[in-house]
Amino acid sequence: MKKTIRSIRLSVQNFGSVQTVAVCGMLLALRVILGFFTVNVSILLKIGFAFLPVAVAGMLFGPVVGGTIGAAGDIVAYFIQPTGPYFPGFTVSSFVAGFLYGMVLYRRRISFVRSFSAKAIVTAAVSLLLNPLWLSMLYGKAFFTILSFRITANLVSLPVNAVLLFAVLKIIERSRVLQPKRNY
Repeated sequence: MKKTIRSIRLSVQNFGSVQTVAVCGMLLALRVILGFFTVNVSILLKIGFAFLPVAVAGMLFGPVVGGTIGAAGDIVAYFIQPTGPYFPGFTVSSFVAGFLYGMVLYRRRISFVRSFSAKAIVTAAVSLLLNPLWLSMLYGKAFFTILSFRITANLVSLPVNAVLLFAVLKIIERSRVLQPKRNY
């Protein structure tokens, strides 16, 4: 519990840095741009890239900054290219995703197991719990009906997204452009 509170406190302190604000601005822009691109591999498998800058923000600056980038990216992307009615639940989902990436990745050594765990936790919490809840509230469909359609697609895309996440995070870690402090 102390580590969780410490991570949150350090992440909030990161907002005071000009370097953090500048990098987060670029990550936010990248999140919005990548949100417009998906690769349709099959009917069930769509590979999106918008989660990558959010995960990088969480890894570099912690859960609060990661969550803020996720939520801000959702709002900005909606205003640039709306895809249906605005629903604040999806902004909450975006914040939770960034927050979870930060909780799992901040100040930690990047490994495939950690990357897979981060993506699996976000998939379970956001894609399989929160988003079906918001969709059922928004469109009046049964939660479990929506969930049943999403389980297969998310289970198929999870390994692909985890490998993609690991590759990007390893590149960021090795680049040493920003040196995040680690707790080894």
